[in-house]
Amino acid sequence: MPWKLDDSIPIYLQLLNQLKLKIVRGDYPPGETIPSVRELAAQAQVNPNTMQRALMELEREGFVVTHRGKGRMVTDDVSRIEKEKREAAERELTDCLEKLHLMGITREELLRMVDEFHPQKSVQV
Repeated sequence: MPWKLDDSIPIYLQLLNQLKLKIVRGDYPPGETIPSVRELAAQAQVNPNTMQRALMELEREGFVVTHRGKGRMVTDDVSRIEKEKREAAERELTDCLEKLHLMGITREELLRMVDEFHPQKSVQV
């Protein structure tokens, strides 16, 4: 996944959220070492200090741990990762449903649309 940055939001927050997404998605599996600050900064084309700030926040939130001599590793706490995955999905879904509600989309229309987009998996709500 390429790094996407927007000037209207602090860069370190965007990096933090994108790193969380990479962890939740499994790009960086539990217990695995993540790339160095310099490597990640080069990939994202940002200042290493900015990336360091994002990684420190990621560690503070419990997604990564630092092991002297080994670098930073994704937490082994799979429940922490799953919790973030669920919370992120709920935030996205809430935003989407609010917008659809404002558009006047009914529950029935929404379910029909979901079935059209994913016909192999009928949605039961």
